[in-house]
Amino acid sequence: MRLSALPRTLGRLLPATLAICALSIAPVQAQQALPESMVPSPPALAASSWLLMDANSGEVLVEHEAEQSLPPASLTKMMTAYIVEREIDENRISPEDQVSISEKAWRTGGSRMFIKEGTQVSVDNLLKGVVIQSGNDASVALAEHIAGSESAFADLMNQQAQRLGMSNSHFINATGLPHEDHYASAKDLAILAKHIIKDYPDHYDTYSEKYFTYNDIRQPNRNRLLWRDPSVDGLKTGHTEAAGYCLVASAKKEDTRLIAVVMGTNSDEARAQEAQKLLSYGFRFFETAKLYDSGAVLNEPRVWGGEKDTLRLGVSEDVYLTAPQGKRESMTAKLDIQETIKAPIEAGQHLGTLKVMLGEKVVKEQPLIALENIQEGGIFKRLWDNIVMFVTGLFD
Repeated sequence: MRLSALPRTLGRLLPATLAICALSIAPVQAQQALPESMVPSPPALAASSWLLMDANSGEVLVEHEAEQSLPPASLTKMMTAYIVEREIDENRISPEDQVSISEKAWRTGGSRMFIKEGTQVSVDNLLKGVVIQSGNDASVALAEHIAGSESAFADLMNQQAQRLGMSNSHFINATGLPHEDHYASAKDLAILAKHIIKDYPDHYDTYSEKYFTYNDIRQPNRNRLLWRDPSVDGLKTGHTEAAGYCLVASAKKEDTRLIAVVMGTNSDEARAQEAQKLLSYGFRFFETAKLYDSGAVLNEPRVWGGEKDTLRLGVSEDVYLTAPQGKRESMTAKLDIQETIKAPIEAGQHLGTLKVMLGEKVVKEQPLIALENIQEGGIFKRLWDNIVMFVTGLFD
């Protein structure tokens, strides 16, 4: 493999040695850097399962039984809302569309928005009823509007779960009402929360609204952290006897956004306290920085037999790194690029790997892709390149 140089980004470019080029990553200025010895063990929580994830990098900072499938209660409604947001953004439905309320939706028990059978309610109001009021009736109404029935909507939920990589989840309904085949894991719910935040940011403000009034009934958001911590701006609570008290919370400070998931606590107050412990720990002892932009040119290696002699290589998505406070100075980055690159090349083709290192340990990997198409050159160009490759000892 030939390891090529990285461009100057967040740090200074160090000299190349044996074709390995290292990038020293500058420290984030949001908090004072801490030596490794001052990073304590993560907190133990009074919950069945928990996880703390950085929303940008996807790094899991703390976890306990995070892949265990458990009853998710109304955390289910995150998937219901995600599908509604997806349908809106893909112009299959509109926030102004009027939804006819069925008897089934009206009769659905548990937490309610208090919609009435035979009336029409806008998609926008129903979505707020799901997210802010945790309305089971609103969830069923939206499920029927999008898929024709709640069971058909559950099929969509499971398809989306599979697409997002939620490997320990399965949905039977749009509400989270108990069923033995209805479950999710803390890790899966963090993945879902990350996609809600990143995929449809225009809808995310709804998760931070503290109250919503419909049918002259004003109900509060059950996420207590919205009142206690100004950095918290979402996402969803849940409770049934089988699930206990659950919470998925997200908070943002400076350039760092964290997602905390706690499942199976014993009270409304406990889920807020335990989620707050995770968020406080994460912000105090970890830092996140953006290393590379999606589409940025990181290298331009030689291409053989093409209409062009060089190819722009980069990454397909923004690259973030989450690390303990004070560790960024000792991190380096390098590119592993395919040794011989021949045309034709298609944009998006995987041709190497970006690696971020802490000492000898790889802490982050990202595929390097072609940022452009390169067609084969003419016959004389291909012949000449083959001669050059042969002479230089590069011919396969």
